[in-house]
Amino acid sequence: MVVHQELATRTKTVCSFFAIQGTRNTQTRGDPGFPFVAEETAEYSFCMILTALSGDGHWSAEKPFAYLLQIDDVKILLDCGSPEWCTENGQADWTSYTSALKAIAPSVDLVLFSHGDLSHIGLYAYAHSRWGLHAPAYASLPVQALGKLAVSEEAEGIRSEQDVEQQEMPAGNQPDGEAPDNEHASTASSKPLIPTLKEISIAFDSLITLRYSQLAHLSGKCQGLTITPYAAGHTLGGTIWKIRSASSGTIMYAVHLNHMSERHLDGTVLIKGGVSGSSVFEPLARPDLLITDASRTLLTVPRRKDRDAALLETITTALENSHSVFLPCDSSTRLLELLVLLDQHWTFAHLRVPMCLISRTGKEMLSVIRTMVDWMGGAIAREDVSVPVSRSGQRRRNDYEDDLVNPALRLRYLECFSSPDAVTRKYPSNMPKLILAVPLNLSHGPSRQFFTELASVTGNLLVLTSRGDPGTLTRLLYDQWHAAQKNDHTLKVGEPIDGTGEVLNVVLRLKVPLQGAELEAYVAEKRAIKEREALQQATSARTQRLLEADEGEESSDEEDSDGGSEAGGGTNDAHDGDVTMDGTRSRSGNAGGDAQGGLDWSLLDADDTQSRAQQLSFDIYLKGNVSRATSFFRSTVAGVSSTQQAGLTRFRMFPVVERKKRIDAYGETLDVGMWMRKGRALEEDSRTVETEEMDVVEAQDEAAEEVPSKFVAENVPVRLACQIFFVDMEGLNDGRAVKTIVPQVNPRKMIVVGASSEATEALIHSCGSIRAMTKEIFAPAAGERLTIGQQTNTFTVSLSDQLLDSIMMSNFEDNQVGFVHGRITMSADSSIPILEPVVNASSASAQWNRVPGCIPQLPRSTLAPRASCSLAPSTIIGDLKLTALKNRLGAVGISVEFAGEGVLVCASPSGSDYVTVKKVGKGQVILEGSPSELYYSVRDEVYELHAMLET
Repeated sequence: MVVHQELATRTKTVCSFFAIQGTRNTQTRGDPGFPFVAEETAEYSFCMILTALSGDGHWSAEKPFAYLLQIDDVKILLDCGSPEWCTENGQADWTSYTSALKAIAPSVDLVLFSHGDLSHIGLYAYAHSRWGLHAPAYASLPVQALGKLAVSEEAEGIRSEQDVEQQEMPAGNQPDGEAPDNEHASTASSKPLIPTLKEISIAFDSLITLRYSQLAHLSGKCQGLTITPYAAGHTLGGTIWKIRSASSGTIMYAVHLNHMSERHLDGTVLIKGGVSGSSVFEPLARPDLLITDASRTLLTVPRRKDRDAALLETITTALENSHSVFLPCDSSTRLLELLVLLDQHWTFAHLRVPMCLISRTGKEMLSVIRTMVDWMGGAIAREDVSVPVSRSGQRRRNDYEDDLVNPALRLRYLECFSSPDAVTRKYPSNMPKLILAVPLNLSHGPSRQFFTELASVTGNLLVLTSRGDPGTLTRLLYDQWHAAQKNDHTLKVGEPIDGTGEVLNVVLRLKVPLQGAELEAYVAEKRAIKEREALQQATSARTQRLLEADEGEESSDEEDSDGGSEAGGGTNDAHDGDVTMDGTRSRSGNAGGDAQGGLDWSLLDADDTQSRAQQLSFDIYLKGNVSRATSFFRSTVAGVSSTQQAGLTRFRMFPVVERKKRIDAYGETLDVGMWMRKGRALEEDSRTVETEEMDVVEAQDEAAEEVPSKFVAENVPVRLACQIFFVDMEGLNDGRAVKTIVPQVNPRKMIVVGASSEATEALIHSCGSIRAMTKEIFAPAAGERLTIGQQTNTFTVSLSDQLLDSIMMSNFEDNQVGFVHGRITMSADSSIPILEPVVNASSASAQWNRVPGCIPQLPRSTLAPRASCSLAPSTIIGDLKLTALKNRLGAVGISVEFAGEGVLVCASPSGSDYVTVKKVGKGQVILEGSPSELYYSVRDEVYELHAMLET
C-alpha cells in the first residue's frame, strides 16, 4: 500500500493579512474595553517605501549610492556614499543630498553597506560623528577594513590641500528654536565634508561584520527582520544583501555586480556557470523586490583576456623605450587586481623597471589584504601557500618579511611611497618607471601632482583604467581618447593616442610653510594666544587655591576658639599693631619683619605704600590665627611672598566665622578627596586600547600641525604631450550580462537605480520584451518616495474575548497566525464593530436546554443512517525548503539524500522503508511511501516547517 499525500501550501500572504489586522491592546481580558483592535487603516498592506537620496534612476551625472528603504516602521539605509568633492569646474553642489541624509540620519534603524569604495561608504564616518547616524551598521569584514582605508586616504589627501574645517554642531546639540544661519550653511555645504582620522576610526570600529551566507536575526525595533550577505564580486567583500521580512517578503539589494572570475575574486554567487546556460543561486531566486543598478546597461566591453594583453603590451612597449608609465588608481578596492596582474607580468617578462605605489595607506592596505585570503578567489585561492623548502630540507629564507604570505600577494617588485617627493628622492625624474598614484579621478593628491610632471613629456604613457566621474580630469582625458578612436572599441580594445598638444590649466592645491612677514604675524598671534591662555590658567589656578584654602577652615575652627588660642593670640597681638583711620598699620609692633607673618614695608616703595593704603582703607582685620590663607578674597602684592601677604588677609564678613558641616546624616565624616581619587582611578581604568590608539592618532595630527603653513592654489599650465590609453578594468557587468542576469533572477517587482535615464529605459525595455518578466519595474527620481505594496481595503474591528479564546494560534517565523470565523455585532457603547464567534446549532440547543422551565424534547428512537463526518478544512502556510527539511531529518537520525531537482529520498536506519518528498510546483508538496513509522516521522517534520490553521 502506497500512501500519496499532497500538501497545498498557501503563500505568506495569509499570515501577513492576519498580522496587519490589529495589535493586542495593553488592557486585561476583564477590561470592558477592546482587548484586540484592528488599527491598520493604511491604503497599502505589505508596504515598502524607497527614497533615493542619491544615485537615482534618472541622473544626469554619476552620483554616490544612498537609499532609504522603509519596511513597515523600520528605516534601512542602503549605502552611504560620498561624491567627488573636487571637480575641474569647482566644488559641486551636493547640498540636496547632504541635507536629506542629515535630516534622516538620527531616525535610521539599520545601515547596510555593499562595497568598500567611496561611492558606497565614503560619507558614513562623517554622518556617524556629525549627524547622529548611530544605528547598527552591517558589512563584510573586507568592506569594513578597505572602506576605512579608502576614507582615510581621501581625508588625508584633501585635508593636506584644503581647509575643510566647518563650524557644525553634532546632531542634537543645536539649541531648540534656533535655525542655522542660511549664509553659514551655504558656505559650509560648499566645502568637502571630510571627517578626522579619529572620527573615521570610531565609525568603522562600530561596524558589525558578517560572513557570506551568515543569517543574522535582528533585534530591537528591527525584530522580525533577517539579513544575509552574499558575494557580489567587483570588490573584495562586495555584498548582495538579502532582507527577509515576515510582512513584506524578500528584498534583495544587488548593485555593482560582476559575474566574471578575476585573479583575486570569484564572480558573484547570484549566477552560476556563466551567463549563457546559467542558473540562479536558489536562495536568491525569485525575490519579492529586487533593487539593482543599470549604470552599465549601454556599455559593452571586450573579453578580459584581450584587455589584459593590451594593457601589458602597451606598458611594456613604453618602458622599453625608456619612458615612464603613469597609472592613476583607487586606494583599496580595485587596486589589488592591478597589482597582482602587474607583479606577475614583471616576473614573467623579467622587467627591472621600478614599480612605485604612491599612497599614504598603501603599506597598511597590503598588510590588511594578506590576512583576508579566505575572502578571495580566482588564481589567488588556487595558489600554494606552503613554505619553500630547499633540497637539504631546511626552510629557505628570502628577502621578504613573511614567507607564509600567499605567493600571489608577495608583490616583490612593488615599492610603496607616502608622497611624490619620496619617489623623486629615490628615482630621478628622467628614469623610466611605473607609477601608480591615488586617487583615480586625478582630482587631488599624488596622482594630480604626477600628472602635471609626466603629461608634458613626449613619449610617456598615461593609462586610464576607469572612465572617471563627470567633471573630473580623468573623464576629460577619457573623452579625448574616446573621440580619437577610429574603430568601435566595444568589441575589441582600442589603441593608444598621441597627445594633442593642448594646454590644460590644472589647479594644484598645496599646503606650504609660512615665510617672512606671514610667519612673523603667525608667531605673534600664537604668542598672544598662549599669553591669554596662561593668564586664564593662572586665574583658574588662583581661584582653585582660594577655594581649597577656604575648605581648610574646618581644621582651624576646630582647633581655635572664637578669640583664638593663647599662643596664636599673643603672637598676633605682638605683630598686628594698631590700625589707623586711613587703614595703615602702626610699625611699632612689627620690628621683627615678616618672621611672624607680618608685612615687611621696606619691600614696598612710597607709591606702592600709598596705593596699598588706599586699597586697605576699608579693610578690617581680626586678631587671631590668620597667619595662613583662610579667606576667599585675598589681595596679591607683586614681589611679596605668600607668608608676607598673610597679614593682608581679609574675611568675607566681620566678625562672623562660617563653620562648615563636614559630616553626613549618619554622623560619618565626609572625605571629598577620597571620592575624587576614586573617581580618577575609575576613569583611568575605563580607558580601553582603542581610546589609547585614538589618542596616539590625535597626537600625531597635532604634531603634524605644528609647522606653520597655509593653503594655496596654483594654476599650472600642462601641455598634453604624453600618450593616452584606456582599458576597462572596473570589474563590472556590461550591458549584455545585465540584460541576461536580471530576467533569470525574475523578481516579482524591481527598482532600477544608479543609472542615467537612457540606461534605465534600455534595461526596462529589454525586460519588457520578455513575457515571463514582471512588468512592475520602477525607476525613482532623486528624493522621490516610491511606495510599493499591494493595495487592499482595510477595516477597523474589535475582537471579543470569547473569539480570542477560541483561536488556535500557530507559530510562523516571528509571528503567530490563526484563522478567525465570526460575525460582526455592534455595541451601544462604541462605534467600533465587534467580531464575535459564530454560535452553531448544537451549542444553541444546549443553551435552550439549560433555560429553567423549558421542557426538552427527547429524540425519537428510530434507526437512521449514520451522518457523514467531515474533517474541518485546514490551511498550511509556509514555503518548504528541502535543504531545511534535510537538516531536520538528519538531526533525528533519518538518512536523507537528494535524488534530483526537487526530490528528497528518506530512508529508515534499517534501510527497509523509503519515503520521497517532492516539490512539483508552487505550493505543491507530495509525500510518497508506505504507512510506517518513517512515513509519519517525515510528515511530522514537514508539518513542523509550516503553520497549520484550522478553518
